[in-house]
Amino acid sequence: MRTEQEMFDLVLTVARQDARVRAVYMNGSRANPNAPKDIFQDYDIVYVVTETTSFLRDENWVRVFGELIMMQEPDKNHYGLLPGGSNGAQNQRELDEDYEIEGGVQTHDTVCKRVTSYGYLMLFADGNRIDLHIQTKDAMQAVYLHDKLTVPLLDKDNCLPAIPPATDVDYQVRRPSEAEYLSSCNDFWWCLQNVAKGIWRDELPYAKAMFEKPVRVQLDAMVSWWIGMQHDFNLSAGKMGKYFKKYLPENYWEMYKSSYSSGDYHDFWESIFVTCKLFRTLALEVGRHLSFSYPEADDRNMTAYLRHVRNLPADAEGVY
Repeated sequence: MRTEQEMFDLVLTVARQDARVRAVYMNGSRANPNAPKDIFQDYDIVYVVTETTSFLRDENWVRVFGELIMMQEPDKNHYGLLPGGSNGAQNQRELDEDYEIEGGVQTHDTVCKRVTSYGYLMLFADGNRIDLHIQTKDAMQAVYLHDKLTVPLLDKDNCLPAIPPATDVDYQVRRPSEAEYLSSCNDFWWCLQNVAKGIWRDELPYAKAMFEKPVRVQLDAMVSWWIGMQHDFNLSAGKMGKYFKKYLPENYWEMYKSSYSSGDYHDFWESIFVTCKLFRTLALEVGRHLSFSYPEADDRNMTAYLRHVRNLPADAEGVY
């Protein structure tokens, strides 16, 4: 596996040798002084370029960075660009409105000329990953100052605006307002009735989707607020809760792990009630800390409802 220094040397050597590349900067975890370092960290790199068309015409220019296991181009679907210079998005309303049409058909070059930012997500055979974006100077000016996790690496023309040292302050857990807290509690308890309904109907995909989307979103919000209050709202809980294990006490973490269940309904119900217990515990502590009133009636009523539906016969002719 190439070292961090080797990867940075490669990224900058390619940029220095390509006259189209005028500046280079970095975002993401490697720009974050508080992020733990490990072998899976991406290199989030932006090349500020004179134009994008010549890059998009050449499907293979990124091969200079190494042997690929796989690459994803998220913008390809958006712009309708297909390999080989063809275009598969003639019928997309956005393209019809935004791009010049030659002879009634969107051409590859027509689309390319309007692209100001384009991404290549690359996983290499040695295990390294580069998320590389090419970006025109105008596009850079529109976004550069908005991400405080930004580190300039190369600037041939002094075009990159001056910025303070990188900080993850924008990614730190934010203190909730009382309205946000109450909304989270309300949504958590309300959506559980949909989960219960889905289980009774034997609609596992629906029940799982309701549990893992709206319900878990609110659980994760409460976990983040609880972690944040322990540190005066001065740290990040990580993207998608990836630092939860680091900051939760062992007993809370064990409960959080138990909120994930199999496709077995008995196991699913057990995870639901563990999730309710964890949410209740954290929400009460967050509420006390922030002087918010926890909606105990909603908790009590919905918990009773869930226990009732769990024991409801499959041939029941009424909920009660």
